[in-house]
Amino acid sequence: MDKGGENKRSRSNGYGGEGGDTSTASGGTGGVYDTVWECVIPYVTEARDRHAISLVCKAWYEIDRITRKGITVALCYSATPQRLSRRFPHLESLKLKGKPRSAMFNLIPEDWGGFVTPWLQEIARSFGRMKALHFRRMIVKDSDLQLLASSNGKILEVLKLDKCSGFSTDGLLYVTRLCRNLKNLFMEESTFDEKDGEWMHELAENNTVLESLNFYATDISKVQPGDLELIARRCPSLVSMKISYYDLLDLIGFFRNAASLEEFAGGYFREPVLYHGEEIIDEQLERYANVVFPPRLSKLGLAFLGKAEMPIVYPVASRLKKLDLLFAMLDTESHCQLLQRCPNLEILEARNVIGDRGLETVSTFCEGIQRLRIERGADENDGMEDLEGIVTQRGLMAVAKGCRKLEYFAVYVSDITNESLAYIGRYSKELNDFRLVLLERQERMTDLPLDNGVRELLTGCHKLERFALYLRPGGLTDLGLSYIGQYSNNIKWMLLGFVGESDNGLLNFSIGCPKLQKLEMRGCSFTEHAIAMAALQLSSMRYLWVQGYLASGDGRYLSPMIRPFWNIELIPARRDIIKNNGNEDLIDHPAHILAYYSLAGPRSDFPATVRPYGSV
Repeated sequence: MDKGGENKRSRSNGYGGEGGDTSTASGGTGGVYDTVWECVIPYVTEARDRHAISLVCKAWYEIDRITRKGITVALCYSATPQRLSRRFPHLESLKLKGKPRSAMFNLIPEDWGGFVTPWLQEIARSFGRMKALHFRRMIVKDSDLQLLASSNGKILEVLKLDKCSGFSTDGLLYVTRLCRNLKNLFMEESTFDEKDGEWMHELAENNTVLESLNFYATDISKVQPGDLELIARRCPSLVSMKISYYDLLDLIGFFRNAASLEEFAGGYFREPVLYHGEEIIDEQLERYANVVFPPRLSKLGLAFLGKAEMPIVYPVASRLKKLDLLFAMLDTESHCQLLQRCPNLEILEARNVIGDRGLETVSTFCEGIQRLRIERGADENDGMEDLEGIVTQRGLMAVAKGCRKLEYFAVYVSDITNESLAYIGRYSKELNDFRLVLLERQERMTDLPLDNGVRELLTGCHKLERFALYLRPGGLTDLGLSYIGQYSNNIKWMLLGFVGESDNGLLNFSIGCPKLQKLEMRGCSFTEHAIAMAALQLSSMRYLWVQGYLASGDGRYLSPMIRPFWNIELIPARRDIIKNNGNEDLIDHPAHILAYYSLAGPRSDFPATVRPYGSV
């Protein structure tokens, strides 16, 4: 045995930091030992574990560098494309995020930034093995897609344009014509110019390996249903199809040929001619009698699903694991009738018209639910809502007690109590993501402030890593805000709206939250100085977004937050004119602060609506 090598291993103890091990400092830990780790490290895929490995010693840093296959860049301005290619030259998968999350709610100026162009130029130049790309909230041009298709088209398997904008179907045509090994093409909620449906025809003609196609919640209307049927015939591995609004009568051939399909969303039911009684149901059942869902279908979302069409869903209801009712036209009673037939449901998305009674039905018949998302209706005065269709503490308590496997719970409520939050802390032990928004549709609340309930929820839900609490003035005092800091030991992302009373609440909050990386706040009456001091105390924070604070106008009191590798951007208060049905509405946007950790320094593409703040 080589005792010298054994001694080296003993001194470093496998972590390369003890005893001033010279072999570690020079980048090697010894023969067979290195070989073993070269074989093991590539199988470590969790990003946090990979990061920890790279910090052990130079040798492990290099192994991580050359074996890392996938990475997520949480903000496109936090690093440069060139730095990424130097650090990880053999990447095969990249997820890149652009605009802040608040852009999804039209809170960020449209021209804020988030261009994918420099990243795709570097991908074309340096990443010859790139197989999977996921761009989220980014501006993508047709020329970007043309470059990608020409440089990486032969090996590209996954392209996700997630809530992106700036391109057209001409760009998609390059992709579908040249990327013939695409397994996943995703464009959900993207905004782009539809010129024709030729891109889909090219995909249908050229591709035989497609597994997932998603253009859900887009305005695409020029795609021919025959091309969807051709994809189903030519792609035997197709398991997921999410489309825009197409009459299900035009998809009969698609369903007949999609034998492996497990997920379908989109489509719609044509409005019945008759408008009264049982005749409506009979008419719709007769019209859609030939619509038969594939035998493996277990995830379903149908637009404009009404009471008359529910019997069409009944044959597959018992095997459904996911049900999307966000665009359904069901009242509370219809929700209850349908959900009673879904005992195997694991994921449910619905509007708050589901009501407390609907959530009680979920707690009774869908005990295995793991993800539950209850959104507010698009317009509470649009006639789609039900008088019974509000969610309150009653529904929350039922879900908490009856659905013990719940991991994700996002809900808009019209009323809330401390007891209901305590119920969640007591029963929802698997919860790792909780988001609650308190609506203003009721003038008086049953039980505010929610200080004690928030404390009980946080102390009971030990696995919680993501937490959003969007209330109304008076919903949480400074004491309640300090509870959030004190008991958020594992939370990494947090959104707070209309919480606290003064700077003291924010400063006490910032003493805690040891793992908090991303913090978003709205409508909180904190001064710039308090925000800056809180940012300094939150030692793990890498991203901060604030809208609706006590702004000075020029950000003069934010100066304590200036430090190396920390970009600060200000978006002054502004007024937008929104055209709505021929009318012009004025929307006032309070000032924003956006601050984030960056190795790239201040960005160079600031629009006129954004002002950079001092840097070092």
